[in-house]
Amino acid sequence: MKIFGHPWIEYETFYSVNSIDDIKRTPSNALLHIDSLSDNIELVIYCKNNLLDYALRVLDIKEAIFANNLGATFLLCSKSLAKELMPIAQNYLFDTQVIAYISNESEIAEMAKSGVDGVKFR
Repeated sequence: MKIFGHPWIEYETFYSVNSIDDIKRTPSNALLHIDSLSDNIELVIYCKNNLLDYALRVLDIKEAIFANNLGATFLLCSKSLAKELMPIAQNYLFDTQVIAYISNESEIAEMAKSGVDGVKFR
């Protein structure tokens, strides 16, 4: 299980981007964070075409399926959606990992029991 945002664990920095210029200003090999598929489809396609690692916040199963097909490295979502997505991701052999937003350490075990790929502290 991946853990992002906990002080004990060294983790990759997420660089929030809203434009191609933002992407060009990030360090090479940066992990890009895109907030919305529908509002940022051009950025997502740019990342896919340029083989860039990016995390995409998704709100439902349909967005998650699109994100996987568009080459997202990570899907960022609520705990409830992450639990719902895991069987689908496993069934369809997603290359994208499902990461649940959490607020405290006690939620790590809950997500691990559900088979979620990782967690990100808000």
